[in-house]
Amino acid sequence: MARPSGLAYSIHTPRLILRCWHPTDANLLQREINDNLDYLRPWLDWARQEPESPEMKTERLRRFRDDFLSRRDFVYGIFGADGVRIIGGTGLVTRESQDAREIGYWISRPYANKGLATESTAALTRVAFEINGLARVEIRCDPRNTASARVAEKLGFTHRSTLYGNKTDLEGRLRDTMVWSLDAADYPGSRTSAASAAAYNRAKIRIL
Repeated sequence: MARPSGLAYSIHTPRLILRCWHPTDANLLQREINDNLDYLRPWLDWARQEPESPEMKTERLRRFRDDFLSRRDFVYGIFGADGVRIIGGTGLVTRESQDAREIGYWISRPYANKGLATESTAALTRVAFEINGLARVEIRCDPRNTASARVAEKLGFTHRSTLYGNKTDLEGRLRDTMVWSLDAADYPGSRTSAASAAAYNRAKIRIL
């Protein structure tokens, strides 16, 4: 029997639930970001524009949801297994073409160094290839962000290139960007293909 189809509206791993953001998450998300701003700003461009007003955050999550349902970009909140605690955020974002997406991720400081970024990224990579049918998935990070680079390395992504001086840091100095990728042809034998994950469409029917 064919597997039911649809968008991976929520993804469950042993310790986490990834799901499409909803505008009602705005206040909790803003509180989590505010508590982690000093921790996030050195590595994430969007964090430099924080904090946002509740109205701006609500509108941002509404746009994320519209993009998700329109299959443009897929931005997820990372929640604890209870589906309530916000652990961080992740997503599959268009980089060069609709066949290739970049996985970005952040984990709140209290939950860092517990393997949660690796767990969520492995699950999202499975969704990218098995449900979304992508040709390539990328992870990009500052070379100094060794924790982020380790996630890519542990999951079998290959360091393809380094973009030198393509961005600026908080002090306005040029910084580099590492580009890691995993191609669809290499996915079946990769560590991510065996990751424990279940995905459900909007009707809560399992599709992975």
